[in-house]
Amino acid sequence: MSVQRDWRGAVFIATSLDGFIARIDGDIDWLTDQPPHDDDPELHDAPNPPAGYGEFMKGVDHLVMGRGTYEKVLTFGEWPYSSKHVVVLSSTLPIGEDLHVTVVRTLAQVVQLLSDRRAKGVYVDGGKTIQSFLREGLIDEMTLSRVPVMLALRT
Repeated sequence: MSVQRDWRGAVFIATSLDGFIARIDGDIDWLTDQPPHDDDPELHDAPNPPAGYGEFMKGVDHLVMGRGTYEKVLTFGEWPYSSKHVVVLSSTLPIGEDLHVTVVRTLAQVVQLLSDRRAKGVYVDGGKTIQSFLREGLIDEMTLSRVPVMLALRT
């Protein structure tokens, strides 16, 4: 898909030391739930974004994610992207059911929607969605963080 576009596609993602972005069951608790303090196992730091995430998000006006990532975000309780336009790429989610997001069926529809909305900074999230954008040359910037966790040993 060769497209003329005015927006920049960007990925900001963390991987485990062994290269995974989620456990085999899709869980990302290793990333969102901080380990307890050594001196008090009941005390947690709460989720801390990786260095540079806040600055990165300032340049984002749209997020594109797949169904799995969207369903994971729904478990966070409060919707974290209220100031952003969120597009969910899914062949199965009902369209128009969640007012927080716009559901589209194909990558071509995502690209058209971003163009129609005059998107500037597009955060692409979710393993399969990132792969689709990469295959089509729609990612301009990637920020990868390594978290000192081995997921293959903790499935």
